[in-house]
Amino acid sequence: MFSNARTSQILLALASQPGERLTVRDIMAVLQDRAFAVLIVLLGLPNCLPMPPPIPLVCGLLLALVAIQIVFGRDAPWLPKQLMNRSLARVDVERAVGRAMPAFRKLERFSRPRMTFLDTPLAMRVMGAIILVMALGLLFAPPFVGQIPMGLAVCLVGLGLVERDGLVIVGGLIIGSIGMTLSLGFVYAIFTGIETVL
Repeated sequence: MFSNARTSQILLALASQPGERLTVRDIMAVLQDRAFAVLIVLLGLPNCLPMPPPIPLVCGLLLALVAIQIVFGRDAPWLPKQLMNRSLARVDVERAVGRAMPAFRKLERFSRPRMTFLDTPLAMRVMGAIILVMALGLLFAPPFVGQIPMGLAVCLVGLGLVERDGLVIVGGLIIGSIGMTLSLGFVYAIFTGIETVL
């Protein structure tokens, strides 16, 4: 259904689902073969703004779970049953899609299938390993603003996977390397401080 669909088309299909509430299971059914990529975007989005703990921690743990499944070559994401049964009001989904649509439409004017060798099964497993490293970067990012570079990087990688645009993925990886440097610096500063105190 979504083999050649753009991000905006997938989101519009999601927002037009019948019923007053949508479970996570319903959302996964709509996303189909793009479920992994869209999940990556959704887990990156909250971290693109200053967020208090534990939001980066929760997003990082869920992103790590998704990344491990990509590494092992699963066709569709597995999520805990309790999470799959959680639901969102359809009007909230519509509102979120409406807000995100202008940004995605701008991206789609620039984005197109490029560097498609990154879309192969082997490359996807490698991407899963890289996303796992990014998830660890989110876990150890400095509080409130330190996770923003990692959030942007995760979103760009996810969007690149949805749009099958290797150039967008590479852009995300470059920003991710900056975010990882900040996270490692933060961890180093903590250990240095502890060592000084002891």
